[in-house]
Amino acid sequence: MANYKTAMGKVVDMAALTAKNEKTRAVGNMKVNARGDTIDAQGRIIKTATAKVNDSYNKTVGNRSAQPVRNKQKASVPPVPPKPTIDLSQLNEIEREIEENLEEELEIEKIKAQELKKK
Repeated sequence: MANYKTAMGKVVDMAALTAKNEKTRAVGNMKVNARGDTIDAQGRIIKTATAKVNDSYNKTVGNRSAQPVRNKQKASVPPVPPKPTIDLSQLNEIEREIEENLEEELEIEKIKAQELKKK
């Protein structure tokens, strides 16, 4: 906030004035202090302004992924099982050819996918 000069020539520091009176009961019928905290009849803080903002935000955002998560461990990724190996000596000629072509076709598909991502 800025410093303001009154009509009488005095300088008023609004930031200091606000900080000095933030615990003072606000005028009106809302039962809050100048900072926005909910207070009781004796002026004790019942609910802080920050807590009220967080509650309001949590009510409007229905997505659980947007809610804050505190001290929650991430689930570990399960290990990928090893690729099964095929003994080519037990296959006949046609089966061996199919297996070899399958490996080559998979490599070609991977390369095509990478090229599409680059574009």
